Amino acid sequence: MLTDPISRIEELRRVIRQHEYQYYVLDNPLISDAEFDALMAELNALESQYPHLITPDSPTQRVGGEVLDKFNTINHRYPLLSLDNAFSFADLAQFNQRVLRLVNQAEYLTELKIDGVSVVVVYENGVFLHAATRGDGLVGEDVSANIRTIKAIPLRLKSAVPRLEVRGEVYMPKREFARINQEKEEKGERVFANPRNAAAGSIRQLNPQVTASRFLSAFFYDVIYAEGVALTSQQEMLDFMHEQGLPVNPEYRLCPDIQAVYAYCQELAEKRHDLPYEIDGMVVKLNSLAARGELGQTAKSPRWAVAYKFPPEEKETRVVDIVVNVGRTGVIAPTAILEPVLLAGTTVSRASMHNFDLVEEKDIRIGDTVLVHKAGDIIPEIIRSFPEKRSGAEVKVKPPDKCPACDSQVVRPAGEVAYRCANINCPARLKESLIFFASRDAMDIEGMGPAVIEQLVERGLVRRVEDIYSLSKEQLMGLERMGSKSAAKLLQAINESKKQPLSRLLTALGIRHLGPKTARILSRHYSSLDQYYHLSEAELQQIPEIGAKIAESVVSFFAEPRNRETVEKLKAAGLNTVEEKQFQGPLPLLGKSFVLTGLLATMTRSQATQLIEALGGRVSSSVSKKTDYVVVGEDPGSKYDKAVQLGITLLNENEFAALIEEHQQLFAK
Repeated sequence: MLTDPISRIEELRRVIRQHEYQYYVLDNPLISDAEFDALMAELNALESQYPHLITPDSPTQRVGGEVLDKFNTINHRYPLLSLDNAFSFADLAQFNQRVLRLVNQAEYLTELKIDGVSVVVVYENGVFLHAATRGDGLVGEDVSANIRTIKAIPLRLKSAVPRLEVRGEVYMPKREFARINQEKEEKGERVFANPRNAAAGSIRQLNPQVTASRFLSAFFYDVIYAEGVALTSQQEMLDFMHEQGLPVNPEYRLCPDIQAVYAYCQELAEKRHDLPYEIDGMVVKLNSLAARGELGQTAKSPRWAVAYKFPPEEKETRVVDIVVNVGRTGVIAPTAILEPVLLAGTTVSRASMHNFDLVEEKDIRIGDTVLVHKAGDIIPEIIRSFPEKRSGAEVKVKPPDKCPACDSQVVRPAGEVAYRCANINCPARLKESLIFFASRDAMDIEGMGPAVIEQLVERGLVRRVEDIYSLSKEQLMGLERMGSKSAAKLLQAINESKKQPLSRLLTALGIRHLGPKTARILSRHYSSLDQYYHLSEAELQQIPEIGAKIAESVVSFFAEPRNRETVEKLKAAGLNTVEEKQFQGPLPLLGKSFVLTGLLATMTRSQATQLIEALGGRVSSSVSKKTDYVVVGEDPGSKYDKAVQLGITLLNENEFAALIEEHQQLFAK
């Protein structure tokens, strides 16, 4: 084991980079996730201890904390051209004839056409410098902060090439596309139409942490510029990029003639549904760079390459029924039941319509003949209906007025596409309601996690949220892996949660758009739960931080009789329904910005954040000139260094506690 911190940090970075390459590029991990996490934890700890040793290419620096106001622009070294399209062998043959008029022999390298977003990544002395979108071909958007989060793209090359500019495609794997769309549908948000749109939306986020939360990947296919490197063919380009640690798609083939190109295109057309990413065709390029120079280019496209586009796989079928489902978050969504049809290798008999606006927009009716495909080769989707094939017996579907699962009121918040069940105890969403109710930011019932809640609901011990407070020790002991000691501990945590302030209870009720911070703001203005039965949207919007969406959600929640019944039963169970700590006059930390760094000994970051926000301050994730205080705990990170550079006031934990206590005493009732 190396004891010198500099040597150990460099060794850890080298090993982690190699394992990232094995995992994210080669899909061949050599160690377990736990072993990899241990390496990252050691590197994080060392860099926290020696922040002056942190470098931009360290694996710990993939996700930046800064949220951008807008994207800057980057000029491309050479214009990034688009490709002409071919849709048949006849089109490929014509392309081949044009090539052979100017060169004697044409050897082609045929690659997959990844359905993603084109980007240019630049390295200087082997280290990631910046990245840009294609833009208009001449100027692109600077998306460096987002591209850094993609773990398949190395922050350091295998060798220190003075300057390397490469072009590639950022894409979203099919599995991730399906996960994100499911998540969006459960939230009642508009889903992505295809993986390409999802990838584009992800790399154009102003907050890099959003990009980092989505599992994007990339393949590189072109060396735009390589200082000090001589390359003579497309094959050499791909080999060179691969040697530098850049991900290169392995499904390419050197073809001696256009007949071999077409045969490979046909082969991949059959195979494409088995790939973990979406492709929409093949890219055919002259292998020789010298021959490309002879052919040149038009204003829009190179003459030495063409994109062979696969025909879309679409089938006609009939809508047998449109059923309504209630998701785990209360979103009510329509699903089309189809006459079974074979599509992209599987039989399709259902297609989610996502929301009722989409049903109306596409004019889909029960009995319609429709055209279907698989979005991202994975999600069955209705493209359109055929009104001309209607008999007159087709039936339009309207959104329900009542929830099909519990007959409660259905609401549609202003500006949203989703209809929702407003009942917190709806059987379709009960488990999700309970998990959120017991979570750390809500009632903070330690020991009541998803596995316990699953059993409580499945065994009929909890049918409504308030039933949590009627559980006995004997009932809890009947659960799997729940002995006498564990049951007593959980029961104590349930009883302790009754003391939580009103702001916690408001959060726990799962009111749409009402998070912990907004709940604390609300409870400062309306400190008794009884007041919420009579509030109007107009009254709520008098609070500067409360907008129309939150106001509508709060009023709708308390207007639902079943929710009011639950609230009354929670009060009867002994839960606290007031916010005890109130402050008079202007809040003392109003407009002040805090950043927390390092480990706090006497409180969690969540608790520190609550103290700051209760006094009107706000907590940011990054240090800037607008930051007023940086609270420094044990082993602070790079935020500490930046605060020192900017001359921002630093507070240790004792100084922070004293500041909070001083303002609490001055402004408490």
